[in-house]
Amino acid sequence: MGGCDRTFQAHQSGLLQKLLQEDSAYDYDLIVIGGGSGGLACAQEAAILGKKVMVLDFVVPSPQGTSWGLGGTCVNVGCVPKKLMHQAALLGQALSDSRKFGWEYNQQVKHNWETMTEAIQNHIGSLNWNYRLSLREKAVAYVNSYGEFVEHHKIKATNRKGQETCYTAAKFVIATGERPRYLGIQGDKEYCITSDDLFSLPYCPGKTLVVGASYVALECAGFLAGIGLDVTVMVRSILLRGFDQEMAEKVGSYMEQHGIKFLRKFIPVMVQQLEKGPPGKLKVVAKSTEGPETMEGVYNTVLLAIGRDSCTRKIGLEKIGVKINEKSGKIPVNNMEQTNVPYVYAIGDVLEGKLELTPVAIQAGKLLARRLFGGRLEKCDYINVPTTVFTPLEYGCCGLSEEKAIEVYKKENLEVYHTFFWPLEWTVAGRDNNTCYAKIICNKFDNNRVIGFHILGPNAGEVTQGFAAAMKCGLTKQLLDDTIGIHPTCGEVFTTLEITKSSGLDISQKGC
Repeated sequence: MGGCDRTFQAHQSGLLQKLLQEDSAYDYDLIVIGGGSGGLACAQEAAILGKKVMVLDFVVPSPQGTSWGLGGTCVNVGCVPKKLMHQAALLGQALSDSRKFGWEYNQQVKHNWETMTEAIQNHIGSLNWNYRLSLREKAVAYVNSYGEFVEHHKIKATNRKGQETCYTAAKFVIATGERPRYLGIQGDKEYCITSDDLFSLPYCPGKTLVVGASYVALECAGFLAGIGLDVTVMVRSILLRGFDQEMAEKVGSYMEQHGIKFLRKFIPVMVQQLEKGPPGKLKVVAKSTEGPETMEGVYNTVLLAIGRDSCTRKIGLEKIGVKINEKSGKIPVNNMEQTNVPYVYAIGDVLEGKLELTPVAIQAGKLLARRLFGGRLEKCDYINVPTTVFTPLEYGCCGLSEEKAIEVYKKENLEVYHTFFWPLEWTVAGRDNNTCYAKIICNKFDNNRVIGFHILGPNAGEVTQGFAAAMKCGLTKQLLDDTIGIHPTCGEVFTTLEITKSSGLDISQKGC
C-alpha cells in the first residue's frame, strides 16, 4: 500500500477499514474439517494467534458399526492402541525370557483380551476428553457434525440426528484423513473387520487371517500372534511396499520364524459365514495371483489391512472447484499446503505425494496456522522424516530405502555399511544372535553423507528418533565414526560400522 500518505488516503476512503474487516463478513476466520491430530493442531494454533476457529469432526461408523471420539485415527484406532497392544505382546516375550534370568513362576500365564482392550479404551477415552477440554480452553468451537461444502466459503454441518446447520469462514483446512479400504468381494463388509474395529473388539478374535502386507497388516498380525493367537497373513505381492525391501523381507522372515504363517501371492475372492459369533467361523476362498489355483481356509476373524482411502469424495469439494486426484482421492497442494482454491488448504493423510504420519500432520498443521495468521514463513519439511514399523521385531528408518537411493544416485555412487548385531538382553535369554540388523546408505560423492538409515531390532523407534535429528544436521559416516557409543546399547552399533556390502565380507556376530 506504499507510504503513510496512501495509508491515510485509504483510511479516508474507507478502504483500510474494509481490508481490516474483510473476514468479519464470515462466521469464522477458520473452519477445520476433521478433528484428527493435524486438524486439531492447526485449529488450536490458529486460536492461540487470536483467530475465531471451528472444528468439525464426525466419525462415520464402520460397516461393523464401530465409531469413536475426538482425536482422529492415531489416537482412537491407530498409533496409540497399536503401540499398546504391541507392548502387550512384548510383555509376553519378556515373561518367556524372564525364566532364564532367574524368575520362577508355576501358574500358567495366559492373556485376557477383554482386560487389555478395556484398559486401552479407558486410556483412549481420557485422551478424547483432554482434546475436548483443550479446545474449550482455547475457545475453539467443536461441532460433532459431518461437514460438506455447499458453496464458496460456506459449509453444511449435519449431526447424528440429521439436523443441518450452515457456517461460513474466510479460510478452510481439510484434514479429513483416511479410512480402511475393503476388497469389494462377497462377504467383506458383512463379516470382515479392519483396524477401525480391532482395537475395541469386545471379544478375543481367535484364529485370525490378516489380509494385506502393509505396516498396519504386519503390526496387527505381530501383536495378535504375540498374545498367543493363531495368525496367518495373506499377501498379494510384496511386504511393506515403499519401504526398503531387504528390511521388509527380514521383518517377514522374523515373523515367520516366530509362528506367523504367510500365504504369498494369494487374494481372497469370497468370505462366507459358517457359524455366528462371537467370534464365529468364517470360510475364506482365495485365488492365486499367478495362476488358476484356489485355496480355502476357516478362521474366527478376517482382518482387512489392504490400504486406506482418502475421505475427500463426499465433502462437496466439487461444489467449490477443489481438485482431487480422481484415482486416489488425494488432494494436490503447493508447498504451502494450499489447494487450487486459494482459501482452501489441506494437511495430513489426504495430501498427494506426502507421508501419511501423525507427527507430519501435526507439524504441517501448526506451521500452516502460523503462516496464515502469525506472519511466519516456515514450511513443513517432508524430507528425512523418521518412522518405525512396530512389528514383533521393530523396524526403524529415516531417509531413502536402498532401492530409492540407487534410483536417485546410481549404485556406483553409494556405499552401504551394514552388520547384524546381538542385543545384550537377548544373549542370556538365548534369542537369535543374527537377526537384528543395522544399515546405512552413504553418498560417496557428498562427503559420505548418510542418506538412508535402517535398523531392525528392539526399541527401533527410540534409536531412530535420535539419529533422525543427526540426519537433519547433515550426518556423515565420519561423524558417526567420531561419535563414541553408549555401551551396551543397540544404538551404538552405528558408531562402529566397518563392513560394506560391496566388500562381500561376513557380517555375522559371535559376541557382544
